[in-house]
Amino acid sequence: MADGVNFLRAVTLIYLRYNSKEEFRKRGSLMGRKVVIVGGVAGGASTATRLRRLDEKAAIVLIERGREISYANCGLPYYIGGVIEEREKLFVQSPEALKRRFNITVKTRTEVTRIDREQKIIHLKDLQTGKEEFESYDLLVLATGSKPIMPRIPGIDSPRVFTLRNIKDTDRIKQFIEMNQIQSAVIVGGGFIGLEMMENCNHLGINTTLIERTDQVLNNLDYEMVAPVHRKIRERGVNLILSNGVIGINETERGLEVALEDGTVLNTDLVIMAVGVKPETDLAVAAGLDIGVTGAIKVNDRFQTSDPHIYAVGDAVEVCNIITNQKFWTPLAGPANRQGRLLADILAGREVSYSGVQGTAIVRVFDLDAASTGLNEKTLRSLNIEYLTSITHSNSHATYYPGAKPLTIKLLYRPENGLLLGAQVVGGEGVDKRIDILASAIRFKRTVYDLTELELAYAPQFSSAKDPVNIAGYVATNILDQITATVNWEQFMDRIRSSETMIIDVREPGELRAGKIAGAVNIPLDQIRNRMGEIPKDKEVLIYCQVGQRGYIASRILRQNGYLNVKNLSGGYKTFKLVQNELQENEKKLIKL
Repeated sequence: MADGVNFLRAVTLIYLRYNSKEEFRKRGSLMGRKVVIVGGVAGGASTATRLRRLDEKAAIVLIERGREISYANCGLPYYIGGVIEEREKLFVQSPEALKRRFNITVKTRTEVTRIDREQKIIHLKDLQTGKEEFESYDLLVLATGSKPIMPRIPGIDSPRVFTLRNIKDTDRIKQFIEMNQIQSAVIVGGGFIGLEMMENCNHLGINTTLIERTDQVLNNLDYEMVAPVHRKIRERGVNLILSNGVIGINETERGLEVALEDGTVLNTDLVIMAVGVKPETDLAVAAGLDIGVTGAIKVNDRFQTSDPHIYAVGDAVEVCNIITNQKFWTPLAGPANRQGRLLADILAGREVSYSGVQGTAIVRVFDLDAASTGLNEKTLRSLNIEYLTSITHSNSHATYYPGAKPLTIKLLYRPENGLLLGAQVVGGEGVDKRIDILASAIRFKRTVYDLTELELAYAPQFSSAKDPVNIAGYVATNILDQITATVNWEQFMDRIRSSETMIIDVREPGELRAGKIAGAVNIPLDQIRNRMGEIPKDKEVLIYCQVGQRGYIASRILRQNGYLNVKNLSGGYKTFKLVQNELQENEKKLIKL
């Protein structure tokens, strides 16, 4: 009798805690329901393991087309290049370990050929034996990822042409290089995979050419920010070909001939296609699930597809951009892992939802790091969003402490309130720290004014008393508060020959030997007060120095002495020269292998 009373009391307390039977049902365990997950890498494996930690009763089945699960996609190029020496280090979990620790049934080398939504059954094919079978589900998760884009050009099916998506591709490329004593390689595509493969081929001593059809690599960066990346690639001996595409590949006795749009023909031993990826949606399309405007699987903020029993995460899904609230597709490992974890919470009955992505990314190109978060200028222009920009050049840490490296930060923000829209950082050290700070600011909807208030860790080995992020905030707020006015490199080039404009170089005469802008009058900063008679008040005055700081001081002196139309070159001569060199480089005749 006492046991019965205690049981009723416990049930009553639980009922009161969750307010209603409906809330209790939502928050309850899966109670033995069967969850089948298709895809065993970032999103799929994260969903499976988190779900088990939350729910011991659920039956979880993980199905993977490849031999391996839960491996480090981002490390594949570095294993090919020998930077990562041991293949086993690429693997986070094995099917056996997943079974032992998490009691998850894993089926590798198994392809899902069809989804029967009415019967809640998926059709499977064992890729080793060819045997076909079925698997029922209560809830189905699609984590099918993305697949390489293969342009329809002659010769693309050659055995010397490779893509890099998974471990199988990695092994094929590495084995081919080692067994055939590869001397030259052509990498097609200037995105993350293309750049990483370029660097690793170069690391192996392979004569490498990188081809990008647009006028720049890394389309997440703006042109002036990617210019130092182009310079670094060329400095390391890579033949960088921009604004040119591949139209055909022909096998010869010596290897391959790669024909380009401008008539150039490159001779090479192998080609790696890295022109981009697209969401793997074949299963979803065949099952009649809704596809979004980006071409990825359409899901709500709880990763539910148009079928309430089917969910999707990772590279295969369309999500929301947190800045624009528009539909967005971004194939990045970080978001895929976080989505998997959050979906597990949802499947376990937790009342959570996904706020969206902002596209934070970083890549190392030899010893130069380049990162971005949020929106760049190209995207803002395409969306007709008004914005301001500022560029600052700082050092990674205090210059009096050995080893400080240059660091460039570009901010993009709203003109009415300084709300951060995007940021880009390029440099030799400390890029990751600064982009993470800026990504956090964007995530929590902060402004450039907030950047000036950040109290960041300082010691001379790590930063300066005014961190580069603080400096970037100071410059941006000066622009917003109309303490100074700036022009970017494009605006500067448009006005450089105008008779209505005077250009003043405020650097010291000795600095001009390393380069100057034609037509500029050299008035060093410390002389500007005594030489104001040389500066007309009825013209626009454009000022520049090496990085922008002295130009700002000169503009303040002039503005307070009645010169109202004074503007400082954002990023200074350093940014302008990088862009100029890049524009001139692209006009040169392409080097042929």
